[in-house]
Amino acid sequence: MNLLRMTVLMAAMTALFVTVGYLAAGPNGMVLAFLFAAGSNLFAYWNSDRMVLSLYRAQQAAPGSRLVQIVEGLARNANLPMPAVYIAENPQPNAFATGRDPDHAAVCVTTGLLDSVSDEELAGVLSHELGHIKHRDTLTMTIVATMAGAVSMIANWAMWSGIFGGTREERDSGLGLAGALIVAMLAPVAAALVQMAISRTREFEADREGALISGRPLWLASALRNIERRAEIIDNPIADANPATAHMFIVNPLSGGGMAALFASHPPMEQRIARLEAMAGAPAADDGFKSPWA
Repeated sequence: MNLLRMTVLMAAMTALFVTVGYLAAGPNGMVLAFLFAAGSNLFAYWNSDRMVLSLYRAQQAAPGSRLVQIVEGLARNANLPMPAVYIAENPQPNAFATGRDPDHAAVCVTTGLLDSVSDEELAGVLSHELGHIKHRDTLTMTIVATMAGAVSMIANWAMWSGIFGGTREERDSGLGLAGALIVAMLAPVAAALVQMAISRTREFEADREGALISGRPLWLASALRNIERRAEIIDNPIADANPATAHMFIVNPLSGGGMAALFASHPPMEQRIARLEAMAGAPAADDGFKSPWA
């Protein structure tokens, strides 16, 4: 199923690239866009995880640290290979997972998360990220991030090509300037809709799998309530500048509302917490359980 989803996704993104290229510069633009899309697909498959980690200036966590010990315990619970563990210097509490498969996976947490949650809540967050790895969502999520960014780039190219394009034949190809401007506006929206459709369904599944991995749904429920409240008041400038990566995080890292809220990459938090509370069979509260890492 994941292979089918990835194939459809890459085909849709390639079709979008080709359409933008044709409307901007006719047949020549279509060929160039197709070659660019094919190259982007291959590059994203092999390198998208490293690109995202580099974008957020993530550094590998110290071996034997508390964070690494928690991930090791949870990875054993999930029957997963030990992923690489990274920390990003960022005051907003958040986390994401990346990698093309469980054998080449990484989890990354922000310094803001480490400063904001208990060990139990941290374990809940990390379990959620391991849930993404176990379901092999990380390849889809990282390629979507790379391709969505590339779609925005090629849409900008289409706009400027339509305005300042080379030959008269190229400017008059397809729908001309009007088509280029329309696609320049609609292409990022199409990419955002793809991100939203993928992320919203996968977040619920990762919450459920994470609760099974940790054995304590309320850990994640408490963490989500805590970090959403803090994330709303602490900006993430890197995410704001690179919205194509927003769907990768456990909570929405983007500031602001309006159209951003309309195309939100995450399901409503109250729904996520309610499902976790239902799994636990009780309202979210301190049930007296002692952390195995205490």
